[in-house]
Amino acid sequence: MKTITKLFRNNLLPIVLLVSCLSFGQSLATYTITFSGTWNATDHTQGSVMFPTNDHWSDLVGATHNSSITFWEAGQLASTGIENVAELGSNSAFNSEVNSAITAGNADQWLQQAFETPNMAASSSTLMSITVSEDFPLLTLVTMIAPSPDWFAGVHDVSLRNGDNWESSINIDVFPYDAGTEDGTSYTSSNAASNPQQNITNITNINPFNNQKVGTLTITLESVLSTPNSDFKSGVYLSPNPSKGIVFINNTTSETIKNIIVYDVIGKLVKTITTQSLNTKTQLNFENLNSGIYLVKVNSTKGNFSLKKLIIE
Repeated sequence: MKTITKLFRNNLLPIVLLVSCLSFGQSLATYTITFSGTWNATDHTQGSVMFPTNDHWSDLVGATHNSSITFWEAGQLASTGIENVAELGSNSAFNSEVNSAITAGNADQWLQQAFETPNMAASSSTLMSITVSEDFPLLTLVTMIAPSPDWFAGVHDVSLRNGDNWESSINIDVFPYDAGTEDGTSYTSSNAASNPQQNITNITNINPFNNQKVGTLTITLESVLSTPNSDFKSGVYLSPNPSKGIVFINNTTSETIKNIIVYDVIGKLVKTITTQSLNTKTQLNFENLNSGIYLVKVNSTKGNFSLKKLIIE
């Protein structure tokens, strides 16, 4: 097991970056996530339906979150965000839903990545160096099967934890779904709205699809950041995240925040903010920071701390 350790000065707790999974004190893990499309004319042109000449995927989008929220699942009605992804490949409404979940403390980041070959179904989309907190260990992703009435592919509520450890690798066969929001049985993008709206359904083995998958999701662990446990850590979260620079520290505990220390992803100290805030929500300005991933250590006056990941866009 290879271990890389960097000790911080000024009585800071050590932060350890590991390239393989440890069995104790895990807080953050970094993953590479790749969706590889296998949707094709041979397997997914059943009956009289012709495979489209402009076959493609919309951006792969989603979030990491906790079990307090499920963004979509078969048997439930699609939200406006999922509807817009499935019908139009539009992500703005879904992005707003994720941001609302971030503000509520049920998610911690929005994920989005275009496909390498945008106008081809046999393409892939890779989310690089996605940092996941054990407080938000679930992964949800969706992408439009385009063109189509309201068909999409995706996964929901995939746990990246295995007991007290991080999963080292996960491979998932991905199948097509109907969002239940628009009528239509062929690869056309303009159809009447479903009235009433129907539940999301798996449409494997329903024309034009057969029993073959439309893609594969591969999740690979890159590294783990390990920290000791603290009661204070679960009661503090950041929003919005990702952020353009204005960030709120949301403190749901009775403890007072003493200071806030910001590191870049390799552990270099970049900012220290001293405060004796009793407020449950404190606004911070990080607009002077470069785009990237940062670690924010929030210390309480009782000596406890909460370590969070922050993405500056």
